[in-house]
Formats: sequence, C-alpha cells, structure tokens
Amino acid sequence: MTDVWLFSYGTLQQEDVQIATFGRRLEGRADALPGYTTSLLEIRDAEVVRTSGKTHHLIALPSGRAEDEVPGVVLRITAAELAAADTYEVSDYRRVAVCLKSGLEAFVYVAA
Repeated sequence: MTDVWLFSYGTLQQEDVQIATFGRRLEGRADALPGYTTSLLEIRDAEVVRTSGKTHHLIALPSGRAEDEVPGVVLRITAAELAAADTYEVSDYRRVAVCLKSGLEAFVYVAA
C-alpha cells in the first residue's frame, strides 16, 4: 500500500472532520501552496456542513502570481483515504497534483 500526500488549507485539518472522513486523526506538517489565493465558498451539502460545522469553506484559486501562497498542512494518507477525501469534497472542488513550497508533490483540492 503506497501512501500519498494531501495538502489541506481548510476543514480537512480539523480533527472531527478527519475522524468522520478517514476514521482516524492524521499527522501533518506545515507547508504552503504557491501561486494560489483563497476565497470563501458557501457549502450547500448538508452532510458536509454537519461534518465540518461550517457553512462556508476556503477554496483555493490560482492567482497567476508566484509570490502568492496558501498556508496549510500536508498530510500522509492512503489511496483509500484519498478516495474518502474525494467523497467529502463537494463538486465545487477538483483534486489536482501540485508541487508545494517545500518541494513535496501532493494532491490538493482547488476550485473546479
């Protein structure tokens, strides 16, 4: 089983969301997503609102400016947990592979 890296700048950092989504608390370390900024997105999926406790989540948008960056945490997860994260994220997000500020290759959910 190969682990993958997932960068979170929002609710996937919350322990309650991790337990509901992955069945465990994840270990993470600080990193950043270069070339992006964030905006607030209204979440209309009642289950996601219930899980996160929030009606608005951050969403990463490409800025076109190398100096912009979104702070967050990179998490080591399994391929099965990545599929669970895909289920948690609403359709306004899409998963992409990126190179983080640290140089680590990771998946992240950004504006669809």
